[in-house]
Amino acid sequence: MKNLGQMMKQAQQMQSKMQEMQSRLGEVEVTGQSGAGMVNVTVNGKGEMKKIKLDKSIVDPEDVEVLEDLIIAAFNDAKAKVEQHVAEETQKLMGGLKLPPGMKLPF
Repeated sequence: MKNLGQMMKQAQQMQSKMQEMQSRLGEVEVTGQSGAGMVNVTVNGKGEMKKIKLDKSIVDPEDVEVLEDLIIAAFNDAKAKVEQHVAEETQKLMGGLKLPPGMKLPF
Protein backbone atom coordinates (compact mmCIF):
# COMPACT_ATOMS: atom_id res chain seq x y z
CA MET A 1 0.00 0.00 0.00
CA LYS A 2 2.96 2.28 0.42
CA ASN A 3 3.35 2.47 -3.37
CA LEU A 4 -0.31 3.47 -3.82
CA GLY A 5 0.09 6.33 -1.36
CA GLN A 6 3.25 7.44 -3.11
CA MET A 7 1.49 7.29 -6.51
CA MET A 8 -1.37 9.41 -5.18
CA LYS A 9 1.06 11.98 -3.82
CA GLN A 10 2.86 12.14 -7.19
CA ALA A 11 -0.47 12.50 -9.01
CA GLN A 12 -1.42 15.42 -6.75
CA GLN A 13 1.96 17.08 -7.35
CA MET A 14 1.56 16.67 -11.11
CA GLN A 15 -1.96 18.10 -10.99
CA SER A 16 -0.66 21.11 -9.07
CA LYS A 17 2.14 21.63 -11.61
CA MET A 18 -0.34 21.37 -14.49
CA GLN A 19 -2.56 24.04 -12.92
CA GLU A 20 0.48 26.26 -12.41
CA MET A 21 1.55 25.78 -16.04
CA GLN A 22 -1.95 26.62 -17.30
CA SER A 23 -2.03 29.84 -15.29
CA ARG A 24 1.38 30.85 -16.73
CA LEU A 25 0.11 30.28 -20.28
CA GLY A 26 -1.87 33.52 -20.07
CA GLU A 27 1.44 35.39 -19.74
CA VAL A 28 3.13 33.76 -22.75
CA GLU A 29 2.82 35.70 -26.01
CA VAL A 30 3.62 34.28 -29.44
CA THR A 31 3.49 36.11 -32.77
CA GLY A 32 2.50 34.51 -36.07
CA GLN A 33 3.14 36.06 -39.47
CA SER A 34 1.90 35.96 -43.02
CA GLY A 35 2.49 37.94 -46.19
CA ALA A 36 6.26 38.00 -45.63
CA GLY A 37 5.77 39.71 -42.27
CA MET A 38 3.22 42.24 -43.47
CA VAL A 39 0.60 40.80 -41.11
CA ASN A 40 1.49 39.90 -37.52
CA VAL A 41 -0.91 38.41 -34.99
CA THR A 42 0.07 37.98 -31.35
CA VAL A 43 -1.77 35.47 -29.17
CA ASN A 44 -1.25 34.39 -25.60
CA GLY A 45 -0.63 30.83 -24.48
CA LYS A 46 -4.35 30.28 -24.11
CA GLY A 47 -4.94 31.14 -27.78
CA GLU A 48 -6.50 34.54 -27.13
CA MET A 49 -5.60 37.19 -29.72
CA LYS A 50 -3.82 40.07 -28.00
CA LYS A 51 -2.53 42.21 -30.85
CA ILE A 52 -2.61 42.57 -34.61
CA LYS A 53 -0.20 44.63 -36.68
CA LEU A 54 -0.72 45.38 -40.38
CA ASP A 55 1.72 46.92 -42.79
CA LYS A 56 -0.07 49.89 -44.38
CA SER A 57 0.82 48.72 -47.87
CA ILE A 58 -1.29 45.58 -47.44
CA VAL A 59 -4.51 47.52 -46.71
CA ASP A 60 -6.42 47.85 -49.97
CA PRO A 61 -10.13 48.69 -49.65
CA GLU A 62 -10.68 47.19 -53.09
CA ASP A 63 -9.21 43.81 -52.10
CA VAL A 64 -10.35 43.08 -48.56
CA GLU A 65 -10.41 39.30 -49.13
CA VAL A 66 -6.60 39.13 -49.41
CA LEU A 67 -6.21 40.95 -46.09
CA GLU A 68 -8.76 38.65 -44.44
CA ASP A 69 -6.87 35.58 -45.69
CA LEU A 70 -3.55 36.97 -44.45
CA ILE A 71 -4.99 37.65 -40.99
CA ILE A 72 -6.32 34.11 -40.79
CA ALA A 73 -2.97 32.70 -41.92
CA ALA A 74 -1.06 34.78 -39.35
CA PHE A 75 -3.44 33.71 -36.59
CA ASN A 76 -3.09 30.04 -37.57
CA ASP A 77 0.70 30.42 -37.56
CA ALA A 78 0.60 31.90 -34.05
CA LYS A 79 -1.82 29.20 -32.86
CA ALA A 80 0.48 26.44 -34.14
CA LYS A 81 3.41 28.04 -32.29
CA VAL A 82 1.37 28.19 -29.07
CA GLU A 83 0.38 24.54 -29.43
CA GLN A 84 4.04 23.61 -29.91
CA HIS A 85 5.00 25.64 -26.82
CA VAL A 86 2.29 23.95 -24.73
CA ALA A 87 3.42 20.52 -25.94
CA GLU A 88 7.04 21.28 -25.01
CA GLU A 89 6.09 22.60 -21.56
CA THR A 90 3.85 19.60 -20.94
CA GLN A 91 6.65 17.24 -21.96
CA LYS A 92 9.00 18.94 -19.50
CA LEU A 93 6.38 18.69 -16.78
CA MET A 94 5.70 15.03 -17.46
CA GLY A 95 9.41 14.25 -17.28
CA GLY A 96 9.39 11.80 -20.15
CA LEU A 97 6.26 9.97 -18.99
CA LYS A 98 4.72 8.35 -22.06
CA LEU A 99 1.01 8.84 -22.59
CA PRO A 100 -1.23 6.49 -24.53
CA PRO A 101 -1.60 7.42 -28.24
CA GLY A 102 -4.19 10.12 -28.79
CA MET A 103 -4.19 11.33 -25.19
CA LYS A 104 -3.36 15.01 -24.97
CA LEU A 105 -2.56 17.23 -22.02
CA PRO A 106 -3.71 19.51 -20.57
CA PHE A 107 -7.10 17.81 -20.47
